[in-house]
Amino acid sequence: MHDLLRERAVWVLPLILASVVVSAMTALYLASAVDPLGHVRGLPVEVVNNDRGATLGAEHLDIGSRIEAGLQASPEVSRRLRLEPVTLPEAERAMSRGRAYATVVIPPGFTASLLAQAGLPAAGASGGAATRTGDRSVQLLTNPRAGTLGVSLASGVLQPALAAASRTISAQLTAAADATAGASTGAGTATTGGAATATAGAGAGGAATQAFLANPVTVTTSQFHPPPANSALGLSAFYLALLTLMCGFLVGTLLHSTVDAALGYGTSEVGPRWTQLQPKAISRWRTLLIKWVMAAALTAVVTGLMIAIGAGAVGMDAPHPLLLWVFSWLCAASVAAGTIVLFAALGTPGQLVALLLFVYAGLASAGGTVPIEALPGFFRLLSEAEPLRQILAGDRAILYFDAQADAGLTRGAVSAAIGLLCWLALGALIVRWYDRRALHRMNPELLTYVNRAVQDYRAQSKPAEDQGPRAP
Repeated sequence: MHDLLRERAVWVLPLILASVVVSAMTALYLASAVDPLGHVRGLPVEVVNNDRGATLGAEHLDIGSRIEAGLQASPEVSRRLRLEPVTLPEAERAMSRGRAYATVVIPPGFTASLLAQAGLPAAGASGGAATRTGDRSVQLLTNPRAGTLGVSLASGVLQPALAAASRTISAQLTAAADATAGASTGAGTATTGGAATATAGAGAGGAATQAFLANPVTVTTSQFHPPPANSALGLSAFYLALLTLMCGFLVGTLLHSTVDAALGYGTSEVGPRWTQLQPKAISRWRTLLIKWVMAAALTAVVTGLMIAIGAGAVGMDAPHPLLLWVFSWLCAASVAAGTIVLFAALGTPGQLVALLLFVYAGLASAGGTVPIEALPGFFRLLSEAEPLRQILAGDRAILYFDAQADAGLTRGAVSAAIGLLCWLALGALIVRWYDRRALHRMNPELLTYVNRAVQDYRAQSKPAEDQGPRAP
């Protein structure tokens, strides 16, 4: 044992492999998540401006449009968010498909309500609209089903921007109130209308008006559609997508070892028992076909168990269990096929490559915790090909958005099917090339020698067995 531990080769290979794999795992996983606010670009947010405006003197005011323009012009907002001016039905349609993390809604009587609260005489709004309390607030509708961190990032950008807009509007309303009050005093007019109210409120120090003018724009936040009950606060789709990926990876890994052991190209060790079967004369291509066929069957079983346990025993909210199973089966089969191909092409290192490619690179770029728009550029590009992102898109559509095709289900299913076909084509190309080049897993001469040795051993062992135990 001491001699073996002194061998440099015994230490070098595992040290190099472990260092490379751990370094890659750490770089992939942490680099994608350490600074989402610094990397966020193009986070989709809808803006609904229903403000009808109002007339103050000879000027038509539209404070809602000023807020919208201010958001669009703000570098802090436009650099991080992708603001899309839409109608309220369009915004609801986008959020019901997971295409927007939040919507800013400016109500119809917003300008008239602010002017009335400031004591300024305004015209151009219907009588009731100008005094409704709800028309004084900008509503921020959040969409946690699209991703809780994405909602948090969007709110974190919008709230300071709306607070800055409130300060700008405060200065404008205060100046207008002072100008109206000054004009009334200079003309010597004793009125009891809007200007007198402004004078009494702002000029004379009315506490309520002063408090309003200090912060005229209030923001009320509410959820558009809260996550379903028993959905891990909107994270169940991510957990299920990760489990689906692991189903495919584990099936591919287990089939590689068990089928190779059954064919005599791998050993089997269970407890103290070590087994090596006689190698069979079989091509790489036929071996790969056997593993693929078995993977299709096994992934159907394990994903079915996954859905049954998750939706049945655990009680996870799953409104379309059959569709969820079919989609999970397709995705797991695609990952299993890819894992088997990597084993067939690379041998034992294929397991490490599959682990990095499917699991850790997938976790870093799937958008399950950190949204795609908040990932560094490399990971955004990587996410276009990573299977975990496509699985997550389909799971979210099924679990949270009523299985709508354009909510991510079509993307997920088509991507999984394309991935499966690509892995099948790549595996066939590589393995059949190995066979054509006579790159056998075991040299035919060695295989013949092993088979002859096994036959000789059996022939020698049979007479001893036939004689039975000797009498004492």
